[in-house]
Amino acid sequence: MGNKTIVITRPSGQSQHLSQMLESGLLSSGMLPEHCPRIITLPLLNILPKTDESLKSHIQASLKAADLIIFVSPNAVECTMGLLHPAWQGLLNPAVPIGVMGGSSQAALKQHGIGTQGSLSNIILPTDSAHWDSEGLWNELQQLDWDWTAKKVIIFKGEGGRDWLANTLENAGAQVEPISVYARVPLDPEDPAWHAIHETDFSQSLWLLTSSEAVRYLGQAKLPLDTAMAICPHHRISDAAEQIGFGEVFTCEPGDASLVAAAQAWLLI
Repeated sequence: MGNKTIVITRPSGQSQHLSQMLESGLLSSGMLPEHCPRIITLPLLNILPKTDESLKSHIQASLKAADLIIFVSPNAVECTMGLLHPAWQGLLNPAVPIGVMGGSSQAALKQHGIGTQGSLSNIILPTDSAHWDSEGLWNELQQLDWDWTAKKVIIFKGEGGRDWLANTLENAGAQVEPISVYARVPLDPEDPAWHAIHETDFSQSLWLLTSSEAVRYLGQAKLPLDTAMAICPHHRISDAAEQIGFGEVFTCEPGDASLVAAAQAWLLI
């Protein structure tokens, strides 16, 4: 197993938790350190938070009229809170629900005291982790039984990205205001992080892919991915991985624990 490699493709600053979970899980399973796979971090996309005061003022004004707030990702939570904190709690009526698409975003909110025990905020997320996505959140939002034509929805997101939920809400009659609070910056092709990748035996590599956009960028690198294996926590990411030529692609449940369990299973192959 010592010649195997696991590649974590999350942005810088977000890969450490998963890497530590992997290392801890392997050692607790009884694997000797010398037999553990090499773990490489390759931040295919890095997150660049927006910091301009004009955006901050715009968000502060918009929040006062919001009926629903949606964060599309943990990055959206962190970048919004970084821009507004500690003003957030004073800007939003606690009765205004907050929608997220998965457990990671919910956990990010809790780090800022939102949705914790004793918090007045109502957090809405898909009840089934297999549907931690836009469609799953929309299914939950419909349970509100709202007249959407009378509602204003703010969606905190990154530049670009998928607009399915915004379009669906608009089609239902809602006034939707997407607000981009960060940009995604592709890893420079000359960045030293690629060096370890070019020295990797791809036939003995497992790639943990957590972003469709990052996967599409990876496809531009023209690597011998046809001998590599990928694990993805959503079918859309898996589809993207297949399109850029990964030899084998598997879909696991969302969440870091599922990624770690799938990686441990791969090591036994």
